[in-house]
Amino acid sequence: MTTSLSYGECSATLLRPLGPARTEGPSRVVAVSGGIGSGKSTVTAAFASLGAIVADADAIAREIMEPGHSTLTEVAARFGVDLIRPDGTLDRAGLARRVFAGENADECVAALNAITHPAIERRAWQILSAAPAGSLAVYDVPLLVEGAGAERFDAVVIVDAPIEARIARLEGRGVSPEDARARIRAQASSRQRRAIAHVWIDNCGSAEDLRQVASRVWRRWLIADL
Repeated sequence: MTTSLSYGECSATLLRPLGPARTEGPSRVVAVSGGIGSGKSTVTAAFASLGAIVADADAIAREIMEPGHSTLTEVAARFGVDLIRPDGTLDRAGLARRVFAGENADECVAALNAITHPAIERRAWQILSAAPAGSLAVYDVPLLVEGAGAERFDAVVIVDAPIEARIARLEGRGVSPEDARARIRAQASSRQRRAIAHVWIDNCGSAEDLRQVASRVWRRWLIADL
C-alpha cells in the first residue's frame, strides 16, 4: 500500500495501519483533528462531500452554549454570569479572553474542558453511532489528544500546518494575533498529535491542495478495503 501522497504543497503520510472494518453500524469511525487554524474543517468537508456522516465538535459546542442549556449555566457559574448577555446568549469573545488570556490560562482551559467535553462527547457519539451500516462516520474534533479518547476510533487523521499560517487564518476570522497564539499554546503540540495519528496531513498549500489530498486519503486509505 502507498504510504505517502501529495498534491501541490500539501502531503499526507500513512503512519500505521487503520483499524479493521466494523461488522455493525458504520464500517469505520474516523476522527479528524488538528490544532486551531490547521485546516481540519476543510478536510472534514471534503470527506462529507464524498459521503461521510459527520459529527462536528465545534458545531455541537455552539449548540450546548445556547440559552437554556445546562452547560451554559455551568460555564457562567464558573467564569462569570456577566458573560451572559441580556438576551441570554453567551459573550463568546469575552469567554475566550477570560479563559485563554489570563495568568491562569492552563487552569481555566482545563476547567472549561471539564464542563463542555462530556456534553460534546455524548452528542457526537449519538450522531456517529446512528450512521448507516456500511458508511464512514467522521468526528471533526479539535481536542482529540486532550480528551476525546483516540483509541475509540478506527482511524485518526491529523491535519498540521505551520504556526504562522494558522495565526494568519485565525486573523482572517477576526482573532487577534495575541489571542491566536494563546489559543494555540493552550492546545496539544504537533508531537502529541502525531503520537496518536494513523494519517498525518501536512497542510502547507492552498485550500484546493488540501481538498485534493483529503480526497486521495479517502480513496486510497479510508475506504480502500471496505
